[in-house]
Amino acid sequence: MAKLWEKSTEVNAKIEAFTIGRDREMDVFLAKYDVLGSMAHIRMLESVGLLQADELALLLRELKNIYQLADKGEFVIEEGVEDVHSQVEILLTAKLGDIGKKIHSGRSRNDQVLLDLKLFARTEIEKTVSSVNELFDVLISQSNKYKDVLLPGYTHLQVAMPSSFGLWFGAYAESLADDLQLLLSAWKISNRNPLGSAAGYGSSFPLNRQMTTVLLGFDSMNYNVVYAQMGRGKMERTVANALACVAATVAKLAYDACLFSSQNFGFIRLPDEFTTGSSIMPHKKNPDVFELTRAKCNKLQSIPQQIMLITNNLPSGYFRDLQIIKEVFVPAFAELIDCLEITTLMMAQVNVNTEILSDSRYDYLFSVEEVNRLTLSGVPFRDAYKQVGLEIEAGNFKPNKTLQHTHEGSIGNLCNDEICKYKDDILSQFTFQKVKEAEQNLLA
Repeated sequence: MAKLWEKSTEVNAKIEAFTIGRDREMDVFLAKYDVLGSMAHIRMLESVGLLQADELALLLRELKNIYQLADKGEFVIEEGVEDVHSQVEILLTAKLGDIGKKIHSGRSRNDQVLLDLKLFARTEIEKTVSSVNELFDVLISQSNKYKDVLLPGYTHLQVAMPSSFGLWFGAYAESLADDLQLLLSAWKISNRNPLGSAAGYGSSFPLNRQMTTVLLGFDSMNYNVVYAQMGRGKMERTVANALACVAATVAKLAYDACLFSSQNFGFIRLPDEFTTGSSIMPHKKNPDVFELTRAKCNKLQSIPQQIMLITNNLPSGYFRDLQIIKEVFVPAFAELIDCLEITTLMMAQVNVNTEILSDSRYDYLFSVEEVNRLTLSGVPFRDAYKQVGLEIEAGNFKPNKTLQHTHEGSIGNLCNDEICKYKDDILSQFTFQKVKEAEQNLLA
């Protein structure tokens, strides 16, 4: 099948297969967004006299049909077709003849794929934010439910000081709130319009880039057309960094859950139906879900580095190297959301051991409490520290397990309401509704 760029020479079959690579597979994910971009672009073309009103109406009708195909998962990029942009134009031309060939005026596949990836990233960031928020809510709920249940805190994996399930669950909730801050930055960088930058140097057509910016619900455009093209790879790396930070939080939580559910700890227990067994040891109940979550989230943390290594030695302008980014970037969202959803399910159902500190092995957790009690009674801190240390060495230490932690963020003052407010303030800055309304107006 002829390429959009093909003239009199047919490309070698091996060269074609190598250069297309997995583009057809990845571009199916971008089909809806390619259509939305084309709908905005042709409305602008009509406004500047490059399309007639009757041509615009025909093109919009057919593009809506293609959008519906993509939305139902029925859009196919045919064998021999290079990419989603080519397939959309081929479908239009098959229905409308030469009118279908007019949609490419004033743009390049370079700014089309930039646009498609940004529109795709916007949608996937919104889904990711929703999943993060659901996990956050479960963690805060569990923190409040178990705020008075103590568990050991560790440094160097040695018993250190008293902690609580209120602190443990809440810590991961607040970590997710900071991760949302990074997702907000990723959203803002994704939500700028590159359309009209064409191959990276603009166009001699009198394009109205502000019009397409408004039609697609962007906060602003990428003003400089060279920078718009330089944004390819940068946007994906920025978004991937935000995803990696979420993944890092979830991976650490999964590691804790594996550790805490083991027999040597016994701090939490997973429902039996959430565990798997051994083919040889009949007693085993393995936390495979958390182990796989940890591995997947660790893999997700490598994606920013992969993108960086693909792009870090490229000068300005477009290069085919950038195509490979799709293969690591596009699937990342679904994998992270899968991990978030399974972790939310597990954290909501986990059983907490409420009697951990009745075991004498944890008595030394309260050594700092005793040092602090002596200090408050007037003993200099260093003397109090030495006195308690000598009692421990002599085997005479008797813990007082009454705790008085009142400062902000401590066992007795979790600040969960403040953490929730911090998170909600971040969520309020995402312009999801504006984007939805713009896309609905395009499809109306």
